[in-house]
Amino acid sequence: MFLLGAMAVSLSVTAQETTATSNEDNGVAKSIFNPKYNRLKSNKGKFFAHWGYNFSSYAKSDIRFQGQGYDFTLKNVKASDRPTKLGWTYIDPGRITIPQFNLHFGYFLKDNYSISLGWDHMKYVVDIPQTVKFVGHADKLVSDPGVPSGIFGEAKDGEYITLNDEDLAFEHTDGYNFAAVGIERYDDIWVSQSRKQSVNTEFGLEGGLLVPRSDVRIFDLGKNHYWNIAGYGFAAKAGVQYHFLKWMYLQGSFKTGFTDLSKIRTTGRNGIDKASQTIWFFENYWVLGFRF
Repeated sequence: MFLLGAMAVSLSVTAQETTATSNEDNGVAKSIFNPKYNRLKSNKGKFFAHWGYNFSSYAKSDIRFQGQGYDFTLKNVKASDRPTKLGWTYIDPGRITIPQFNLHFGYFLKDNYSISLGWDHMKYVVDIPQTVKFVGHADKLVSDPGVPSGIFGEAKDGEYITLNDEDLAFEHTDGYNFAAVGIERYDDIWVSQSRKQSVNTEFGLEGGLLVPRSDVRIFDLGKNHYWNIAGYGFAAKAGVQYHFLKWMYLQGSFKTGFTDLSKIRTTGRNGIDKASQTIWFFENYWVLGFRF
C-alpha cells in the first residue's frame, strides 16, 4: 500500500510538471502564423506609444471653390507631400513637429487586439504649374468686397487652364492632419527562442477628423489659416513590428485612406469664401515604439 501511494504521488507530481512545461512551451500568444516559439507574457492591459515620420502620396483630386460671384471646380488636380530634408530638425526637441510626423497612443484590450488614438501630420501641396479643367463659372469681380477673379473670370466652363504661382497657391502644410481612433490586430511571425525578441504584423482600421492648417492664395487674397475641423476620413493600415527589447520596437507601415474636406478656408473671409475636396492618400511611415 505504501509503495502504491508513493507511485501515485510521483505520477501526480510528474503530470503537474509536464503540464507546467507544456503551458510554458505553448505560451500565451495567438497567431495565424504559428511560430515555433510563443511569447510567455500577454499584452492584455498594456499601453503603447510610438513616434516617427512619414512620406505620403495623393490621388488626383477635384477642388471646388465657392463664394459670392463664383462656383467652380478644378478637375483632377495633382498634389505632392513636402518632407523636410534629413537633418537636425528631426532630433531637435523644439522642432521635431515640423517634419511629417506620426504620434499614436494605444491600449491592449486583448493579447492581440488594441485601440488607439493617433495624429498623422502629413503635408499636401498642389503642384504648380499644371494644366487642369475648369468647370463652373466666376464673375469678373468676386467675394465681398469684390476683387478681380483673374484667370478664373476669363475661363469658360469646360475649358483647360494653366495654373501658375500668381493664380493659385493651395497647401495643407501645417498640415494635412488626420486625428483618428483606430482598432488593431497583431499576429506573431517569429519569436526568438529566448522569447525576448519577436516580429509581428499589425492590421488596423481608423476613422476620425481632418484638422488642417491650410495656406491658400487665390484672387490675390488668402493667408496661412489657423487649424479648423474641415472634414472626416477613414483609413486602413498594415505594418510589421520588430521588438528588439521587451519594451521597445521599430515599426514600418503602409496606410491608405479617404478624406472628405468640406470646410477649407481660402481667402480669409470665412463664411463668404471656401473650398472643398475629397482626397485619397497613401502613407508610408516608420516609428519607434514603447510598450509599458
